[in-house]
Amino acid sequence: MPGLLIVAAAGPDDPTRASVPFHIAVNGAKPAGTEVAIALAGDAAELVKPDVIAKVVGLGVPPLRELLDKCLDQGVRVYV
Repeated sequence: MPGLLIVAAAGPDDPTRASVPFHIAVNGAKPAGTEVAIALAGDAAELVKPDVIAKVVGLGVPPLRELLDKCLDQGVRVYV
C-alpha cells in the first residue's frame, strides 16, 4: 500500500491539472522516498489512451508523456 495515493480527476481538457498529479509523484514524492501511486477517476481515465497522452502538455510542467514514462521507470503505480 502506498504512503501517498494521489487521486486525479482532471482529464485532457485541463492539461495542467491533469499533469500535476504525475509531476508531484515523480518529481516530488518518489525522489523524497515516499511510496506513491496515482488513481485516475472520472475524466482522468482518458489519460491512459496513447493518442491522448501524446497531446497533453500543461503550463509549467513537463509533457504528460514524459511524466508517465518517469512513472513507469520509477515504479509508480497508476490505477484506473
